Amino acid sequence: MSDPTAESIHRVVIAGGSGFLGSALAAHFRNGGFDVVVLTRKAQSRRDGVREVAWNGRTFGPWAKELDGAVAVINLTGKSINCRHTDKNRREIIASRVISVRAIADAIGASATAVPVWIQASAIGIYGNAGDVICDESAPHGNDFMADVCEQWEAAFRAAITPDTRRVVLRFGVVLGRDGGALPVLARLARWGLGGSVGSGRQYMSWIHLDDLVSIVARAIDDAKMSGPYNGANHVPETNAAFMKRLRHVVHRPWAPPAPEFAVIIGSYIIGTEPSLALHGQRCVPRRLDEEGFVFTHENLDEALKGLLA
Repeated sequence: MSDPTAESIHRVVIAGGSGFLGSALAAHFRNGGFDVVVLTRKAQSRRDGVREVAWNGRTFGPWAKELDGAVAVINLTGKSINCRHTDKNRREIIASRVISVRAIADAIGASATAVPVWIQASAIGIYGNAGDVICDESAPHGNDFMADVCEQWEAAFRAAITPDTRRVVLRFGVVLGRDGGALPVLARLARWGLGGSVGSGRQYMSWIHLDDLVSIVARAIDDAKMSGPYNGANHVPETNAAFMKRLRHVVHRPWAPPAPEFAVIIGSYIIGTEPSLALHGQRCVPRRLDEEGFVFTHENLDEALKGLLA
């Protein structure tokens, strides 16, 4: 195993990288021969060659030396939004994102060799509950809580002073993967006969296959022209009703009762989550990725679902 203090042009640092997205990115870069470092609150030894290094997501510390000489830092840090949006949770959701950005900026500033590129997670929730409006990266921002979270997140990123580091914001849509995210939960509900449309069913789900998301991150590291915000969603957003219908077909459940809005609100509070996460949506397109020639591999929803749920 390489010396964690040694400079390596092949090191990728993933902050908050122990979850669903971080694990996929870590595996991709490790398989590509990179020295992968995951910054996490509870560092453990691993057998896959990935090194975990402890950090608290808030303050400058020994972890910062991992950025010195790294080829990229990817920041996925943030308290999960899948909770009741009480005042306390709202403060923690925002603070966990904003403070981690500032900590990484401090670490880059203290490095002898500035990391060449910083890739920062955000979300298409920045556009608010946008209805049928097609949202590219220039679309106006929303005025609900999730839009405020993303706006403050990105504002902290823009305010960071890192003159020698190229910076990219990826606004993630609904990421479809086999081992985490929304899909396993939705598939389980569909198999139980509970995979009907949610609320009006007209809210859009802008989705992206995990493989395509990993490819975008890899391109953001390699392509020196990439900078600023990009929508991490493909060209074929589906309404909730259409998405759930396709999902039911794949898991061989031809029909399920719809969940009216009042039932979603009651059910969300029973299980400790926020109803807006299911009732709101965005209809996004990846205009900037199109302009820069990125080609999505997975845009047929039926094939994507079959491949992931086989």
